[in-house]
Amino acid sequence: MVLYCTDETTGLRAFIAIHDTTLGLGMGGCRMRAYGSDAEALSDVLRLSRGMTYKYAASGLEHGGAKAVIIDDLDASKRNERLLAFGRIVQKLGGLYTTAEDAGISTADVRLMSSTTEHIRNLPLEDGGEGALCTAWGVFHGIQAALEFRGLPHLSGRTVAVEGLGKVGMALCELLNSAGADLIVCDLDEQKVRVAQQKFGATAASSGQIHSTEADVYSPCALGGTLSENTIPEIQAKIIAGAANNQLHSPLQDKLLWERGVTYCPDYIVNAGGVLSVAPKGAQFNLAEALARVKTIHDTTRNVLAFSEVEGIPTGVAAECFARRRLKG
Repeated sequence: MVLYCTDETTGLRAFIAIHDTTLGLGMGGCRMRAYGSDAEALSDVLRLSRGMTYKYAASGLEHGGAKAVIIDDLDASKRNERLLAFGRIVQKLGGLYTTAEDAGISTADVRLMSSTTEHIRNLPLEDGGEGALCTAWGVFHGIQAALEFRGLPHLSGRTVAVEGLGKVGMALCELLNSAGADLIVCDLDEQKVRVAQQKFGATAASSGQIHSTEADVYSPCALGGTLSENTIPEIQAKIIAGAANNQLHSPLQDKLLWERGVTYCPDYIVNAGGVLSVAPKGAQFNLAEALARVKTIHDTTRNVLAFSEVEGIPTGVAAECFARRRLKG
């Protein structure tokens, strides 16, 4: 199901895509971006909702894959009114779709939406960055699993190139730095790069070039689509594992990475920390319990990589086999 949502009073324009409800009603974050066109927004929400289906299936969760995008026209004066209007639309769906944070939408924004819809994911009592930490914690364990798979069991002394220093990217840098990794970073916000240099001794890379730097691990943590026919031949890292959704410009391009001997950890496997951190319905959020659930990403990643090796198939195909097996019961 794909819904094109508008509200004349506020100027809201949004898409909601519900990809699959085999495992439960749809749940997924709401993204706000200044898309170049409605077609671009529609393409994004379709790929994101599909990724959520596989993310829930591979993580053993009982939710259906869904996602929403709000088309941002950069008119900040009506932002809150549009969020409230979006909440009213979600409420009309009667629980078929439950919304949550995503790029451009904070926990505070979702809490605002809760005044017009009850269909939001369980939120922490305070917005202390727990969601970003949980996502980063999952990527961290995905990286460790991939290193072990490649016979490189320790992060200490390894070089990790982190693209994107938002809340998740910065939290990941802190975890990697604590484990003794050397960091190469880039972000469009030069201030964030300076913070990473000061806090973690990171080396700065140029935007658009970090994928080609010499590193053990390339970790895309900004927006998706960085792995394409143009960039894949330039990648020098042995491993790719990051928090960004839809890292592949096309889902079939994982074969190019596999043929080059690059261990690609499918994004919806290693960035599932956000959904795994959500407390069971009716339970209060507990960070220690959430991090314990998220740590299972380590074993899931190892299983996918091992299956890929045994079957002689790209890791993206292996991950989809895992997910589809559960969807088929």
